[in-house]
Amino acid sequence: MQELAYQRCFNHAQREAVARCPQCGGYFCRECITEHDDRVICAACLHKQALSPDRRAARLGGLRRLGQCAFGLVVTWFFFYLLGETLLLLPTAFHERTLWRAGWLEKP
Repeated sequence: MQELAYQRCFNHAQREAVARCPQCGGYFCRECITEHDDRVICAACLHKQALSPDRRAARLGGLRRLGQCAFGLVVTWFFFYLLGETLLLLPTAFHERTLWRAGWLEKP
């Protein structure tokens, strides 16, 4: 803390430094430093951090999209499988258009 008392701002040489950026190690005045995610960081490092996306989150986002696509394909396949099974349960007379001519609706 003793060294901070004699430091000057990296951007403004006439101003006294109040904090040191943990990422770049530079000393900055109150105007040049900001608090982000419960830590003090300079504006330049904050800008770099905002521009570079979190690689872990990007990888997880890609895996999530792949999982959603696979899930959609499985649900679609299952829907058409059930539709086919339902059509197979219908009597043959229905498929041959003879169901209504069979006379099963007429009372004896």
